[in-house]
Amino acid sequence: MNGGNDLGEHLMAKMKDGSWQLREHEQVIRGNEALFGQKHLLVAMTRMRSEALILPDTLDYLSGFADAIIAYDDASTDQTVEILRSHPRVALIVVNEAWEENVDARKRAEARHRGLLLYMARSELPHEWMFCFDPDERVVGDVRGLVQSPKSNRCSAVRIRLFDAYMTKEDHAPYTSDQRLLHFRRYFGPEQRDILMLWRNRPEVLFVEGKGRTPQGTGHVETELYCQHYGKSLSVTHWEETCDYYIRHFPFETYGKKWQGRKGKAIHSESDFKHPLYEWGDGLFANAVSI
Repeated sequence: MNGGNDLGEHLMAKMKDGSWQLREHEQVIRGNEALFGQKHLLVAMTRMRSEALILPDTLDYLSGFADAIIAYDDASTDQTVEILRSHPRVALIVVNEAWEENVDARKRAEARHRGLLLYMARSELPHEWMFCFDPDERVVGDVRGLVQSPKSNRCSAVRIRLFDAYMTKEDHAPYTSDQRLLHFRRYFGPEQRDILMLWRNRPEVLFVEGKGRTPQGTGHVETELYCQHYGKSLSVTHWEETCDYYIRHFPFETYGKKWQGRKGKAIHSESDFKHPLYEWGDGLFANAVSI
């Protein structure tokens, strides 16, 4: 892992906030050297675990608008790290080799991992905008055009409207790695979550333990664009694995109980919230239900 140890020591020497110290089972892998030593318009950051199936498409999709990508790999058991290392837009990878089983620790880790990535991006990849995403999300619209447009002048952060894709009786063939994930499924639930995915690189923007993927201190936020989320619709097998993940690794009353009730129910005729499903487009957006 060339350059990893030296870079990790360099970052640790610069870190003043102990929250972002690399831990014993974490190391940094340096990716494409051409991405360093310049200022970027847009850097993308993500955390993941065992996403080798969708990761090649995810990285190619990001390359359409992001100058560089920085990732936290949380003890993957597949080829995730190797795929990240081989992609020309990946600049840095934090590799965690010890999976944390504790439910409370897993929830706290969401903010810590992203906080560490944000610090590293600011230190090694100067940028104007940060895009924070999950590997199974696909924004529909021109992300790069948005941050370059006059609209971006009136805000310091952007929420994006996210909708879940669903498998139906007519459309449940499993996703395969040779496919594009964008528009992979036909139907979506109308439940709309406005997720803060974009923000200007300002020092007051920080991740706080227990607050998950949403940073604090972003200032004025606008809502733009739409996002397809495929966490519920890659395959029937993946659905069952997702149910088990939330049951085992999240608080039972707020997450586990809900997902326990979803086991064996991968194929949908309505959303998990008992609303009709819609094809992607105006009909879905007109019937959106904020949650």
